[in-house]
Amino acid sequence: MDRRKFIRIAGGGFVFAAATAALAGCSQQMPAAAIEPWQGPGPEADPRRWILGYAILAPHSHNLQSWLVDLRTPDEIVLRCDLGRLLPETDPFSRQIMMSHGTFLELLDIAARERGLRADITLFPEGAFGPEKVDQRPVARVRLMPDAATRKDPLFAQILARRTNRSLYDLQRPVPAEAWKAMAEAVGPHPLHFGFVGADRADALEQHRAIAAEAWRIELSTPRTILESYKVLRVGAAEIEKHRDGLSMLDPTVVLLERIGLFDRSKAPASDAFATTSQIRDFGKKLASTPGFLWMVTESNDRVTQVNAGRAYARVQLAATGQGLAMQPLQQALQEYPEQAGPHADIRRLLAVPLPERTVQMWARVGYAPPVGPAPRRGLAAQLIRA
Repeated sequence: MDRRKFIRIAGGGFVFAAATAALAGCSQQMPAAAIEPWQGPGPEADPRRWILGYAILAPHSHNLQSWLVDLRTPDEIVLRCDLGRLLPETDPFSRQIMMSHGTFLELLDIAARERGLRADITLFPEGAFGPEKVDQRPVARVRLMPDAATRKDPLFAQILARRTNRSLYDLQRPVPAEAWKAMAEAVGPHPLHFGFVGADRADALEQHRAIAAEAWRIELSTPRTILESYKVLRVGAAEIEKHRDGLSMLDPTVVLLERIGLFDRSKAPASDAFATTSQIRDFGKKLASTPGFLWMVTESNDRVTQVNAGRAYARVQLAATGQGLAMQPLQQALQEYPEQAGPHADIRRLLAVPLPERTVQMWARVGYAPPVGPAPRRGLAAQLIRA
């Protein structure tokens, strides 16, 4: 962007000249403290804390990190859901939240194996949540037991390198057959249907792109759903360091607008505002650069199935990382709020999922891309139940 040009402000139609010097003053970097957990846990007297130091690096919808852990019983970990970290607008039944607890449990299990411990995981030991909402009962109780027969998982080596990569991919580099095979095999411990489409199916790729683009447009154009994202949007290094969760924004132009009070996160931009149309356009370019898509379908959609689907996704992404691939979930069309009914039905038809009890739990774009940095993490201390 030519910094001397005018910049149109999202939603308000206000136009101003952003001086080069002012923009330069907004130079931002990811705070070191916010990504320190990605260095891995140090020596820990309690092996549970070492294991959890890897589990908290799991992918989570909107990077909310809704995990709460209780260590008050020796050799045991109780996992609960932080009810203040839900997505009631875009994830009204907390399906994605439960998948995010599954990713946590899978990394926990992999890390335990690295220490020669067997993680005996009991899901919903006090009963599973109903289909509409989650509550304060535990998601899982984990007992760690020494077991000489426990085998290390090679995916452990990818935990610190795993990223969610939302950038442009390299359309000229198709995902090779051996990489798809590695991802499909990684699902093994958590059976479900794993499918994919690659560069050899240009017609199918275009259908995937079209559905993803429409679902993205709907989420950006629906006031309550975009405002839900705004609530967890952290603009600039200071906000990121303070919260260490949510969606990070370090773009110097946006940081400048925030500083001078011209980026109002309390109001949804209009559907034709620059903030909306520019994001739609940029995401369209990312979709057009994508050489492959994968999906995961389960036979049912109960809470145990949702958690296990999250565990499977964590393994698939780690396997992709080991193959040098980038991945970004495309959850918009899978979300169950009314405005997404069209794309939701479209993706089910495209993936041939006719029975209502079958559920598309994950849909993601896959390809090669330049590396990106890790997302902020709150750290284990922030997620411990202390009383």
